[in-house]
Amino acid sequence: MQELIVRRDVNTSIAFEEEFESLKVNTGEKELKERLLEALVAKKVYSQELQNLQMENAQLKSMPLSIASVVEKMDDNTVLLRQHGSEKEILTRVGDNVYAALELNTRVAVNNALNVVKVLSKPIDTRAVAMELIEAPETDYNSIGGLDPQMQEVREAIELPLAEPELFRRIGIKPPGGILLYGPPGTGKTMLARAVAHSTKATFIKLSGPELVHKYLGEGARLVREIFQMARDKAPSILFIDEIDAVGGTRTGSTDGTEEVNRTMMQLLAEMDGFEDRGDVKIIAATNRIDLLDQALLRPGRFDRKIEILQPEKEGRRSIFAIHTRNMPLAQDVDLDELATLTEGASGADISAIATEAGMFAIRRRGEYVTRSDFQKALDKTPYLNTGTNSRKKADKESGMFV
Repeated sequence: MQELIVRRDVNTSIAFEEEFESLKVNTGEKELKERLLEALVAKKVYSQELQNLQMENAQLKSMPLSIASVVEKMDDNTVLLRQHGSEKEILTRVGDNVYAALELNTRVAVNNALNVVKVLSKPIDTRAVAMELIEAPETDYNSIGGLDPQMQEVREAIELPLAEPELFRRIGIKPPGGILLYGPPGTGKTMLARAVAHSTKATFIKLSGPELVHKYLGEGARLVREIFQMARDKAPSILFIDEIDAVGGTRTGSTDGTEEVNRTMMQLLAEMDGFEDRGDVKIIAATNRIDLLDQALLRPGRFDRKIEILQPEKEGRRSIFAIHTRNMPLAQDVDLDELATLTEGASGADISAIATEAGMFAIRRRGEYVTRSDFQKALDKTPYLNTGTNSRKKADKESGMFV
């Protein structure tokens, strides 16, 4: 009996030792697999780094390429190139695919053997790219109040040629080449242009006239060319030139700095005349001083429609107040008709500022609604109401609102 017990203990001990050895082997295999996986990951990283270094080394050893422009395309896939800098002209042959991609003035990269290695994109000045470019403006016609007649004229001149060009072909007339918006500041000229771009799904490109004025010879004209090139590349597009009087003023015979401004305007006129009648690039310009513009800009064929944007009348001011307060929780004592009466002479921008200030006063007192008192404080803070005019006194007398 005792021998049986001893034999059982020995067998149990041997089983435990075998199980322990098996666990040690499994644990070792797991650690080995983990190390192998880490080694494979490290190898992949090192291989990628080696490949990058080899590519960088090859680039450092390779000869640099020169830039040239296509001057002329000939038969048999032959092109005439002109190198930049040296102005050397080169006659070379290219493959079928490269020949099909080349146009006049296209930039190409050539090697030391003067073979075309790569076709480059059209050059666009970085300042042109920096202009305000909005692929799909959010401003729509519902965001504009008090400008219904002007809105109709803008839509006829810009939106219809882009959306329904067949209407003009059927009647046999050419669509307007461009429109000029003029009037006091803050009356909604830029918003009109944005709304048209939104309605036509066109790219909206905005630039300011002073940005085209440069000191050095030819800089302004070159920038104008490249802005119009970008507009063509982004077509359908609407090019909005604000403060055009900065470059479109009446020309004089002086030889001072205005000579470069005149050269820029001549390039602008050339670009406007170069557009197709029913092209997908439309021009809208705006100015506060139409009396300063050169007659060459105002003649038919360039700005065919000149639309005056005036300060809104009472009904227009009311609709603008309704637009800017539609998302505001107004108290029952706020009357938009009375606000429109009180703001005689205000522009759309002024009314927007008044609504914003009234909301700020409501936030300051942690109120749940914007009240009559908030609008009264906003009116007191608005600069144009503190210029000594009698418009507010007259309105107070007529409405009896803020007594």
